[in-house]
Amino acid sequence: MTQDSTNSAGQGEGAPRKPAPRASLKSVRGGILIGAVVVAAVAAAWWFTRSKTSAAVAAEHDHAATATDTMRTPVMLTPEDARRIGVTYAVVTRGPLADEVRTVGLVTYDETRVKTIAPKIDGWVEQLFVSFTGQPVEEGEPLLRIYSPMLVTAQEELLLAKKLASEVGSGTVEAARRAESLLASARRRLTYWDIPAEDVARIEQTGEVTKTLTLRSPARGVVVQKNVLAGQRIMAGEAVYQVADLREVWVEGEVFERDLAVMRVGQTVVADFAALPGRPRAGRIVWVSPTIAADTRTARIRVAMPNPELVLKPGMYATIHIRGTARTNVLQVPRSAVLVTGRRTLVFVQEPDGMLTPRDVELGQTVGDRVEILRGVAAGETVVASATFLVDAESNLGSALGAMANMPGMDMGAPKPVAPSKTAPAKTAPAKTPAKAPDSMAKVPGTDHSSHKKP
Repeated sequence: MTQDSTNSAGQGEGAPRKPAPRASLKSVRGGILIGAVVVAAVAAAWWFTRSKTSAAVAAEHDHAATATDTMRTPVMLTPEDARRIGVTYAVVTRGPLADEVRTVGLVTYDETRVKTIAPKIDGWVEQLFVSFTGQPVEEGEPLLRIYSPMLVTAQEELLLAKKLASEVGSGTVEAARRAESLLASARRRLTYWDIPAEDVARIEQTGEVTKTLTLRSPARGVVVQKNVLAGQRIMAGEAVYQVADLREVWVEGEVFERDLAVMRVGQTVVADFAALPGRPRAGRIVWVSPTIAADTRTARIRVAMPNPELVLKPGMYATIHIRGTARTNVLQVPRSAVLVTGRRTLVFVQEPDGMLTPRDVELGQTVGDRVEILRGVAAGETVVASATFLVDAESNLGSALGAMANMPGMDMGAPKPVAPSKTAPAKTAPAKTPAKAPDSMAKVPGTDHSSHKKP
């Protein structure tokens, strides 16, 4: 026989056949697809179960936080504990309470007392008499000497008019009148250029034309701005000095929109200055802004403050006290007794048994260290006046523990023992014998439980 016939005989009916390659590939793909579907189903079930659980836990936490903020528990403190943490008490009283608004102010110049000095002629500065910013000047004091061709020409015209008036004085009345009119016009021209009258009279008396003339200060005050140097050429209308009279200054501040009802023009106010301790000064409101700042919700006010000694200097800070109409019968407590939590405004009231109970209140006007109570407490009751935050922390802690005890899985109570049944006494159960395997199990290959025979 040949080898081919031998291989054919070896692949008879008894030999296993190899699976077709295409059928095996389809089986593998089907298994992968079924596995992917199962994994996706498990992942989706886990995700939705997790989302519900997280939402439930978040809801429980929100409920606990809300309960902690809105449901505070009373607190009991012994006198020793109260002294140790600094708790003091105050009685709710009725009495006078004046509306008072305090704000920070800044000293500035009185704009109606600031003057700018600008020559009305062109020229060159020959000499400065006021040479630095901050130098005090008096009205009529020399500021600078200026050379100007216009001034020289005006002096010459003045002398000519003076000579003409003297020559025609013995002539006709009409000629004399015209000569005097020309002389007066020459004098006015120099006066309009801010040349003092005494300087004009000196020119007429001496009959000499001077190269320079002196410009003098038209006001008393302090030089707050200087824009000129010796030898500088200046133009007509150019500001060379700015002088501020500080015998009266402004104190400007800002007040909140809710406090505008207390402000009125002409009202007397008091201001304290850090540079003048123990020496408050009185002034009057001269202006209240007609508009409100959109970003700060405040309005600017202006207080005129006398300053004869010149001790108030622009740039100083001040504390302005504006007092309104006093009310005589106002229920009030110390400001430190009120606790604002964001959700509630409360005080801790001392009960007759010593328990400190949180109680919601409605506030009115706050004046200094006193605050008006509109609702929540009665006159004669005792409230915690200091260390209120520590008392609130103790109350909040008790409320938080109570809220946690009601959360699922946070039962902090001891487990209750189960009572035995009264109908039948407990008996010891007899030991159970192993159950006999069913007969059907004996027919399963590999599950023969019969004893082996000895050889």
